[in-house]
Parts: sequence; structure tokens; C-alpha cells
Amino acid sequence: MKRAAIRPIALPRSPSLLLALGAALILLLAWMAFMLPEWIHNSDLSHGLISPLLIFILIREARVQGCTRYFSSVPGTLLLTGLLLAATLATVTFAGLMAAALSWSNHLTLFLFGASMSLLLGATWVVSGREEWRLIPVAWPAFVACLIPVLCAPFPPGTYSRLTLALQLGVTRGVIGSLHLLGIPARQSGNIIELAGTSVGVEEACSGVRSLVSCVVAALFFSGTLVSRPLARTALIMLSVPLALVMNFFRSLGLTLAAERGIDIAGAVHTVSGYLGLLLCAFVLAVIARALGRRPPLPARNEPSSERHSSAPARLLLAGTATVALALGFFMAKTRPAPIDSKTSPDLASLLPSTFPGWRVETTNDLYRFSSTLQTSHLAQRTYLRDSATGIEQITVYLAYWAPRQASVSLVSSHTPDACWPGAGWKSLEDRATRASLTVAGTPLPPAEYRTFKQASSLQHVWFWHLHNGVPVTDTDPFSPFKMARVVVRYGVQSESDQAFIRFSSNTPWADLVREPLIEDIFRRLRPLGL
Repeated sequence: MKRAAIRPIALPRSPSLLLALGAALILLLAWMAFMLPEWIHNSDLSHGLISPLLIFILIREARVQGCTRYFSSVPGTLLLTGLLLAATLATVTFAGLMAAALSWSNHLTLFLFGASMSLLLGATWVVSGREEWRLIPVAWPAFVACLIPVLCAPFPPGTYSRLTLALQLGVTRGVIGSLHLLGIPARQSGNIIELAGTSVGVEEACSGVRSLVSCVVAALFFSGTLVSRPLARTALIMLSVPLALVMNFFRSLGLTLAAERGIDIAGAVHTVSGYLGLLLCAFVLAVIARALGRRPPLPARNEPSSERHSSAPARLLLAGTATVALALGFFMAKTRPAPIDSKTSPDLASLLPSTFPGWRVETTNDLYRFSSTLQTSHLAQRTYLRDSATGIEQITVYLAYWAPRQASVSLVSSHTPDACWPGAGWKSLEDRATRASLTVAGTPLPPAEYRTFKQASSLQHVWFWHLHNGVPVTDTDPFSPFKMARVVVRYGVQSESDQAFIRFSSNTPWADLVREPLIEDIFRRLRPLGL
């Protein structure tokens, strides 16, 4: 089929528009550089590595199709541009708050930055596609190009976990049923397939999230480059979901059958089969897209209008892009950790007794591996053990310290036992936050957060304090992005005061510990931190 020839882009003689387009391009390239490590190390987002090529081809395709529709030069399009830029700034601001509250590599932060880039591309499209410029027409490929950034960003953590778990269990059940039809004995244990001579785990990488996201991206791309009819595009995109799930099911079944025959499916076999499945899905989608066909392109009409134009949209886009860049610069500067002056930081190890009569003392020496995550190297933990009639009594005290401007209050609050202990296999027995009023030697302590955790037959009573300038912080929730953002707004992107985190855990209730001389000695030593 003969395609319409595209004429070279006639650049508008508008310094404001050229500057705005250049600024938007710089922000997009900076976002891609920021996302590059995630695309390299997260196999679910490997399609992000070709996102620049996809965006370029889609924009070119929008012009090749020769569509003569452009955004009209009415006040409504100017309002639309303003709304898109306002949404971009709001999303970037919330992403910056999440970066301060959690981290720049947190998946919610990355998702919000991806969404902000999609909104910025949308605003750029509306301005460059106006009647007086006619750079990018109103066409489906251009819309898909605007979606690429958010589709190359990771899902928010909660959504990703729920989707992964549902797909894992679904694939496991499907493979088990197929094995039974083939006469192969197998039993399901969660996401583990137990065979006669081995077991196969349907891990996150086998859940189908990777193939699902990549197939949807491929379907959107082919819908913009190979298909022109709206119904055919819809059908292609809808087909991508079941195609990805079916392809991943057959891959998981094939790997399980190979394992049942004694073949080692770990390593290269597992990885190569995954990428082959993605390539096969893309090939099938391309064949379907070609079969659905497209109509002949319309004559190209890309020359700018000779009518007098307004520079207001270009100036608005330039101002909006500059504001977004300033907001990003502000959060990057404010979230950079300040160096710790070891001369003014407390010696945490000296605050915990290294020996005590009747107790064995064990010091944890590998806490340094958490320094980069916690943004502090001032960490200490000691465990006190003694034999009793009911077994071994255990008390563990963990301390962490941050100097002023070393970390945000919300970042410290995001590393509570509620957020960290479940990852180590501990389950909280409380449905909501609980506070405890404790006294030592008749002296009341600041209100403590209290949790009970269980792992197998082990039970731990946990009390902890997050102290900001010696005052407990009690209004945080590491699982609520809006509460964490509110903490950033309240305390600032960087804390101007020092912070301390104290965790006291034991297999014995507080009522049985409160009269212990060891407890009195520990909390007497912790008074300089605010207790």
C-alpha cells in the first residue's frame, strides 16, 4: 500500500515555542536518564529501553498518516494546555514529596514522575498541534506517544503486589490442572508446584506481569502504526491482555514439564524463555495488526497556517515547563543528605550497656548494610539474653540517629517495624496502630508505639519511638502516601532538627520487665536522645 510522503517539518518562527519545545525535550531526556537504571535492572520494564524510539516513530507516524485535524486556536485549547501543565506540576510536586518521604527509587515516586512526563507531553502536543503551527496533528499515534512514559514506569507498590499475587496463583492453578490432565501427579502449595521429584515456584517473574505490560505497550504501538480504524485498534489492544496471559501460561507449563524431566530451568533457560515469549507476543500482535489493515492515508498538510497567530500558548508552555524544572530542582537539592559531623553525633554504642550482671550480651555488627537505605551510618543494636524457668528471656534495643538536615521526618517514619518486619517474615497481630504508656522506676516515658509480631512460634512485643528534636512523632503511616506527604509539608523536606529512632523488643511483656535493673539502666542511658 502506498504511503503518503511527509514533508520536512517547517519550524515556526517563534522563539517562545522553540524554547518551550526544547525545554520539554530536555526534561523528557532527563527523565529517561533517571529511569535508565530501573529499566536495566527491572525486567518488567525492559521495554522502557526502547521508549525514545517508540515515541519518535509514533510522532512521525502521526504526521505520515497525513491527518488534517489540528487543535483549533480557540480559548478552550489554551485552557486545556493550562490544565495539563497544572496537572503536571501537581504530579511532580506530589512525586517530590514522595521522594522526600520514601526515596527517589520508590515505585510510587517513579510512577508519579512517569505520569507527569505523560502530562507534559500532552501539553506539548496541544500547543505544537494548534492550527497556526501544525507540527503534530490530532491523531491516535500522537496520543499513544504521550502514554509511553507512564507505561514505562513501575506500578505503585500496592497495585503491583495485588496484581502479581493474583497472576501467580492463577498461573499455578492452571499449570496444576494441565499436569493432572496429562497424568502427571502434582500438588499446589501457595505458588509452589510440588512434583514427584522436584518443586517449581511460580515467582514474581513468572506471574505474567512483564508479558502483560509489554504486550499492552506493543499493542498500543501497533495500533498507532499499523491500524487506523478505531474499532480495529480497540480490538487489538483488548486482545493483547489474554494473549499475554495465555503465552505466559504455556511458558510456565513448558518450564514445569522440563523440570519434571530433570532439566535445570534456572538461570539462562528461565530468562531466555521469558524474552522469547515477549518476542512471540509482539510478533503475533504485529501479524494481527497487519491483518486488521488500515485505510489509505490522507494527503499531508503540514505547513503552518499563514494566519496571524498568538504567542500566548507557547509562552504558557515555556513558563509551565520552567516551573516544573524548578520544582524538580528544589526537591533534588532539598533531599540531598547533608554530611554528618561525627563530632556532634552521639556514640550510640556507648548508650547501650555492653555488659550487665546475669545477662549475656550480643552486639549486632552488620547494621552498616542498611546505611544507604536509612541515610545514616549511626546505628547500634544489642540483644540481652538470660536463662529463666520459662526459657530464654530476650531483650533487643535498636538505635538510629540522624543529624539536622540528614533526612526527612517522613523518611525516618517510613522505616518503622510496621513497614520493615513483614519483609523478614514477621506478621503483626494488630489491625491498627496502638500506643502504650510506659513507666520506668516510677518515671513516665513519652508515649510509645506498640506492636505484637509473630513468626512461627516466636512472639515479640515491640515498643518504638521516633523522636524529632526530642519530641515523639506520632502522626505518620508508612502505608498512606497522603499522610506521608502531609508529614513532609508539616516538618519540611529536610528536618532542621536531629532525629532518633529507638526500638525496644522482647519476648516478655512489659509488666514482667519494668522492675528489671537492666531496663532502668538502659532507659537512664537513653535520656540524652529524648527518653
